[in-house]
Amino acid sequence: MPDENKQKNQGTMKTLLEETRTFRPSEEFKKNANVKDDSIYKEAGKNREAFWAKYAQDLEWYKKWDKVLEWKAPFAKWFVGGKLNASYNCLDRHVKAGNGGKAAILWEGEEGEQRTLTYEDMYKAVNKLANAIKALGVAKGDRVAIYMPMIPEASIAMLACARIGAIHTVIFGGFSSDSLKDRIDDAQAKLLITADGGARRGKMVPLKEVADVAAASCPSIKHVLVVKHASNPVNMKTGRDIWYHEAVEKAADYCEPEKMDAEDILFILYTSGTTGKPKGIIHTTGGYMTSVTATAKWVFDLKKSDVYWCTADVGWVTGHSYITYGPMSNGVTQVMFEGTPDYPERNRFWKIIEKYKVTILYTAPTAIRAFMKWGTQWPEGCDLSSLRLLGTVGEPINPEAWIWYHEVIGKGKCPIVDTWWQTETGSIMISPIPGITTTKPGSAYRPLPGIEATALTAEGKEITEGGGYLAIKNPWPSMLRGIWGNEQRYKDTYWSRWEGYYFPGDGARIDPEGYFWLLGRVDDIMLVAGHNIGTMEVESALVDHPSVAEAAVVGIKDDVKGTAIAAFVILKEGNKAGKELEDVLKKHVDGKIGAIARPSKIIFSAELPKTRSGKIMRRLLRDIGEGRALGDVTTLADASVVEALKTKYDDET
Repeated sequence: MPDENKQKNQGTMKTLLEETRTFRPSEEFKKNANVKDDSIYKEAGKNREAFWAKYAQDLEWYKKWDKVLEWKAPFAKWFVGGKLNASYNCLDRHVKAGNGGKAAILWEGEEGEQRTLTYEDMYKAVNKLANAIKALGVAKGDRVAIYMPMIPEASIAMLACARIGAIHTVIFGGFSSDSLKDRIDDAQAKLLITADGGARRGKMVPLKEVADVAAASCPSIKHVLVVKHASNPVNMKTGRDIWYHEAVEKAADYCEPEKMDAEDILFILYTSGTTGKPKGIIHTTGGYMTSVTATAKWVFDLKKSDVYWCTADVGWVTGHSYITYGPMSNGVTQVMFEGTPDYPERNRFWKIIEKYKVTILYTAPTAIRAFMKWGTQWPEGCDLSSLRLLGTVGEPINPEAWIWYHEVIGKGKCPIVDTWWQTETGSIMISPIPGITTTKPGSAYRPLPGIEATALTAEGKEITEGGGYLAIKNPWPSMLRGIWGNEQRYKDTYWSRWEGYYFPGDGARIDPEGYFWLLGRVDDIMLVAGHNIGTMEVESALVDHPSVAEAAVVGIKDDVKGTAIAAFVILKEGNKAGKELEDVLKKHVDGKIGAIARPSKIIFSAELPKTRSGKIMRRLLRDIGEGRALGDVTTLADASVVEALKTKYDDET
């Protein structure tokens, strides 16, 4: 009987990853798309180095490279001997081409404040800040920490550092003083750029106060530049602290861009590790700028007439690659918003799209699921007809959320680009190209041209169909060049699992048509009674039920199965939690996947523990489910959510 049950479970192992609906771009979209046919893939496959060299020529170089790629695994050098400047490519060349009057950033504050900065405005601001930074003793190769709210000065600071060859490390404005200190210390930053405060849901975020606590314990910091943004009274330490506006007022109007070697470091961006201190991911100039410029143009189909909006924070890699560097290198107009989608009301995003006639929206599945939970009345009350393309980033998107996004926000006419990439990759790796791709809800499609991705078995054997470990086969221009100050950790973390393959830590399934379905982190793959079950599969099944807005699933220890499934569920408004609905949802998962994936326990909650970037912290959910002491909660948006969940779980178990 056990064998029969096992065979039955295997035979009925349905999954939302077998999504059969497909969506094709309209003929009008295809006709006007930047990429109109799949010859781009053939070109890349024929000669990958020549392919990337072609797109590197879309940038302006002071000196052309001598060699496209030097690869001594696991270390790569791209465009060896070439010289360029990232700031010049994002600003100077647009101004020189006569586009200085074009809007670069349409900024809106939480209370409705507005600023428009043209490319000429950005050019002037970056030049003056670059000179102000140099006057404070910062030189090429020095590190500058940036701890800012979502204001134009954040991008200005990044570009000013790039202009003089200083290495910036942007630290998310929601991090604690300890997190800020750890990153400053690791980078040994000489200068910290911050603001007197930021806005969040009608409250002031005391950035300068947090920065003061961190800087007091960071001997490498010599000066702190402070943007007067929130009119918040702050302490200014004599000899160390300088008002940003006073420093730039004194600075000269023009700063000659530093001629950077293609392999000179552009920035360090810290990403959390499963253990140990955060990893300082290194990105260099030439390869990174080539990749983000090209992928922004392909994936978002960027046109000079677009109003593009990436809702990420500049503190994350998405804000680096697809707010500051990729879009500005392409010379587009973009929206920058300091605020949240539900303040003062839940239609804030849609009001912004209506006001600025946004054409491209790039946001996270977490946000989309929140919009679903709030109901369709909010977007339906606004004019979203300007939208022509939608994108998602940050985690796999479940098919129901994809369909909702397509139908409610895109009105059925906007292609969706579901993008996979990470801090380490620097730019988008797997994504549809909107003018030529037939998309499937929940699938990120295939690797972009010039990217060679595959799925591997645990033994390192490549598979063409089925589930496995995502891996990248060959170097790509925007790949990380290492971990700051720790070469061995770089090798061990990313290159030691299988010789010759970069392992990003994610699982993937390849369907019969070659589409990639990202399964999330492999530590989110649950081994239940001998079956590998992805958390995304169970979460997708739960969210497929009309009562569920969001779900997070974790594996917890079980004496019989080895691992049991615990599900934390947020309901859509108007639905009542209880034993009856719990049973309904368990049966729903049975029907979608199979009995093997049925959650042992469902906990209904108003919130889930998330980082300030919106990612669910499943590590903490596992701690709750297994009755352990709570882990580190310093990066949570609201640490009280975890304690409330733990109390509820303890009460019900």
